Formats: sequence, structure tokens, C-alpha cells
Amino acid sequence: MADDGAKGTAGRAGSAKARSGRPDALANALASEIQSGALAPGQWLKQIDIEQRHGAKRMDVRRALDRLVQKRLVVHLPNRGYHVVRPDGRLAREIRDVRVVLETGAVDGIMARLRDEDVAEALRLARRFESLLGKGTVIDLHDANIAFHGHLLGLSGNPELTALVQELRGRISSAAAGQWQKRSRIEQSNREHFAMVEALAARDAAALRRLVRAHILQDEA
Repeated sequence: MADDGAKGTAGRAGSAKARSGRPDALANALASEIQSGALAPGQWLKQIDIEQRHGAKRMDVRRALDRLVQKRLVVHLPNRGYHVVRPDGRLAREIRDVRVVLETGAVDGIMARLRDEDVAEALRLARRFESLLGKGTVIDLHDANIAFHGHLLGLSGNPELTALVQELRGRISSAAAGQWQKRSRIEQSNREHFAMVEALAARDAAALRRLVRAHILQDEA
């Protein structure tokens, strides 16, 4: 899924976002490319390439990269340049374990506040992800996936929880987690999204907890 053509398309999609503001918008566009796997773990980031791909100025590129260093998405080596962080297996496992605790723990709050229109919105977002299976870039899939899970967590009524999980997700790219490496893995995520919607519609908290846990941990398989 994340072939060279997809990466090029992802870069062009990200550049449109980056033009809306500097350098924060550029940092956000690059972060999205990293987190989706369009920029691979360990990949060196050439400033001239970023300038050309995003239509950015050198100073803005440098500031954006420094922001990503602060977020621990990028490493800066003096006299050598910047490269995408390459998380080790221990870090990935520990972050997944923390996410399991947080996201399964949010289920009771989700069920307590759930309305029919919330279920309908979750279904719409699941269908949006499904619509991208054959034609979307890795950035498109990543953003649609984040939108679905952001909506789900948002139903808990705890914005701090949602922000914390988003920050944890951002520390490991989907490429490092193996998330978008195989078509079968993407299709499995799609099926699990719809299963979560069914659990929401049935107000089945136990089923939703099982699905959320499996969804987070399946990257280990």
C-alpha cells in the first residue's frame, strides 16, 4: 500500500495543508507523513526535498524539523541532518500496552453518553475509511483512521484522554507498527471498525472492550 507512488501522492496531499501556515502547518504535514508511514522510520529528511515538495522556504523547513525533534518524531544529528525516529520494539509494545489500558477504560464513559447520532457518525467514519481501501494514499487512510478513533474516544467526554492517546499514537509511525504494510492488515482494520460500530449500536460494552483491545494489539501478530 505504501509504495513510491502512494508516497508521492501523500507528499502532494500534505503540501496543500502545509501552505496554509508556516512553520507549524508544515510540521503537522510532515508529522502526518511520518505517522502514516509515508516517511519511513530511519529515513533521512533532505531539506531541499521538503522545500520543493511542500513549496516551503528553507527557514520554515528548519523550524518545522526542529518542532518534530521536540515531539520526538525526528532526530537531529549535528553536521549530518535530520532523520525519522526509528522506535525500538520495546517502546512500541509499551505504548500499545498503555493505549489498551486507556482506551478500554474509556468504554464505560462512551456507553454512558452514547446517542443514536453518535453511532450514525461512527458508521459514517467507518464507511469513509472503507471507501479509501482501493484508492486512498497512506495519508488518506491514516487520517480516516484517526478520525474514526478520535470520534470514538471523544464520546467518553474526556478531552484530556483523547489528547493523551493521540500523543501516544504519534510517537510511533504506522510503518513502524506494521499497520499499513499489508493489504490484509488494512482490510482487517476496516472489518474491526464496523464491528465496533455494531457493538456501539448494541450498547455492548464488553464486546467493545474486546474489539478495542484486539484492534490495538493486532500489530504484534
